[in-house]
Amino acid sequence: MTRHDIFRPTLTLALALALVGVSACLGAAGAAWASGKAHEHGAMKLDVAVDGNTLVIALETPLDNLLGFERAPRNDAERKAAADVLARLRGPDMAAPLWSADAAAQCSLSLAEVKAPVLEPVAGSPAPKGGHADLDARYEYRCAQPAALRQLDVALFDAYRRIKRIDVQVAGPQGQAKLTLRRPARSVPLVR
Repeated sequence: MTRHDIFRPTLTLALALALVGVSACLGAAGAAWASGKAHEHGAMKLDVAVDGNTLVIALETPLDNLLGFERAPRNDAERKAAADVLARLRGPDMAAPLWSADAAAQCSLSLAEVKAPVLEPVAGSPAPKGGHADLDARYEYRCAQPAALRQLDVALFDAYRRIKRIDVQVAGPQGQAKLTLRRPARSVPLVR
């Protein structure tokens, strides 16, 4: 799966092309980021898109940022830690502690997808190769008042101490932007 697969057909072609355009503008680093080939411990990638009444948040992170390891769990403690991470990222209340949009936008979660093949091998699929494994997640919200979306408050640093940097791409009706969050920053503007 590439980073752009996460946004599938729920976004308009224009917004999908805007995200590709942001990546292209980043040069070689952006090309590695867009292709999903960059794997850096301590760094997380977050894509945010607003399209009509839909807010999409997609993230890609090395499992090391969430668990302290990025291979299949080897003991009960590691299996429990992996199960806890997956449950938190998939749970109905996961969005409140990890990020929040403006309350006035009245957004509600409509889809949550989390993929971590090394933690949940699929029968018939080859096991991930190499010592580096990622987790990819995609969340889709329906917003009753999308015009009220001004910013996204990100609490991922609080939840996962190993994250040192979040590279963010934003695409929406006002255009696209790129920014980097470092502790203690947590605000992602959704309009310019």
